[in-house]
Amino acid sequence: MIAPAKSGLNLTLKVWRQSNREASGEFKTYELSNISTDMSFLEMLDVLNQQLISRGEEPVAFDHDCREGICGMCGVMINGQPHGPDRNVTTCQLHMRRFRDGDTIVIEPWRAEAFPVLRDLVVDRTSFDRIIQQGGFVSVNTGSAPEANSLPVPRVKQERAMDAAACIGCGACVAACKNASAMLFVSAKVSHLSHLPQGGGERASRVLGMIGQMDREGFGACTNTGECEAACPANISLWNIAVLNREYIRASLASNVQ
Repeated sequence: MIAPAKSGLNLTLKVWRQSNREASGEFKTYELSNISTDMSFLEMLDVLNQQLISRGEEPVAFDHDCREGICGMCGVMINGQPHGPDRNVTTCQLHMRRFRDGDTIVIEPWRAEAFPVLRDLVVDRTSFDRIIQQGGFVSVNTGSAPEANSLPVPRVKQERAMDAAACIGCGACVAACKNASAMLFVSAKVSHLSHLPQGGGERASRVLGMIGQMDREGFGACTNTGECEAACPANISLWNIAVLNREYIRASLASNVQ
């Protein structure tokens, strides 16, 4: 006996539409039918855009690139949660099987002063780029490949460095924080190199520069509510913020002595 084909989801989407950075913006309601539960969330938005284009309407603008949870480009608030209801996944990794037939899904961009909305679901995250630029460079000697054991790194430090390096810079931590703080992002970038000998040369200038730029960008202060860690698709730990604070205090004291 052949099993009957599964019917798709019928959904109501409330999508934030904003034509440009200066526009006020508003939610628009769209109906979708027969959405496959095997689709990713971004594929569902592709279907919506195909329907809008066929009706002569403007498609919904949203960020995406690799669609494999690597690049950090995608990212929207889904029913008030960054990247949606699943833990440790990006928006592109969220599948429609997570929703039920008849659900209403509210989709809006990251909300933060330092992430101004450019259009619809697209926000300007170049503030993160400017923070990274303030981190400077890592001094290394060029030439032939070094001996693998010439710079031994204890396993615990290596694992902590690599865990911090997993940050993809999507901005979910900022969107989840009630203060729109970027401390988890900055701490991941600082903590990554603070554990490795290659990062020692610019250790003080790196943390002072990045913290200073973070403040100039208008990000809020950290009050340790933990929402950033819960929303992070790369599972970056709050422990890195403690590392950042220690690095900042050490660098500040050293600069005052000098």
